[in-house]
Amino acid sequence: MNLLAIETATESCSAAALAGERLVARSELAPRRHGELLLSMCEQVLAEAGLRRHDLDAIAVGCGPGAFTGVRLAISAAQGIALALDIPIVPVSSLAALAMQVPANGAPILAVIDARMGEIYAGQFRRSEDGSLEAIAAETVGPANAVQLVGDGARNVIGSGWASYRDPLGARLGAAPVWEDGERYPQAIDVVRLALPLARAGRGVVAELALPVYLRDKVALTLVEQGKR
Repeated sequence: MNLLAIETATESCSAAALAGERLVARSELAPRRHGELLLSMCEQVLAEAGLRRHDLDAIAVGCGPGAFTGVRLAISAAQGIALALDIPIVPVSSLAALAMQVPANGAPILAVIDARMGEIYAGQFRRSEDGSLEAIAAETVGPANAVQLVGDGARNVIGSGWASYRDPLGARLGAAPVWEDGERYPQAIDVVRLALPLARAGRGVVAELALPVYLRDKVALTLVEQGKR
């Protein structure tokens, strides 16, 4: 199966192409430059994988949550390509893509992205023995000190939400993480890995049904709200 994957929900802009068993990817930490970089990045990974656009079976996309503009860009780009080629889109969670970077050590995973305004996007996952990822709670957005954790014991923590809110999150965890990294971002290479079994099972959607996941509908605090913080 041949896939093109896009992930721009955070500061990292990335694209990946799967041609049968060959997987190539590009990624750049480039805040506010995703629109400038994305299409050329897609062309680069397709060329390196030896694919033309018409060879693609589906488009995989990180659908959020994350930055509003980044999520919209990824969905719009995926929809444009999918419509032009008449192929399906396979949307996957950007938090799940982030969680895929955690080593398989048996501990549950807390993936957290800095949502600004004092909040985080949070997803909780468990890695199965076969390497697949299972969500164990609904994805949420809210203050770091209010995240509702599923289960007890130490867990892995990954993402910019950990770098930004280590103290309140650490107090919430109650135990030191088994493994931690606050400098990781969702990547298209993991979007491919999550999307592949879905694409093979025919679980892609038509372009107009590939929707962004924001979790909240507000992007900035009012002056009154800022004054209360």
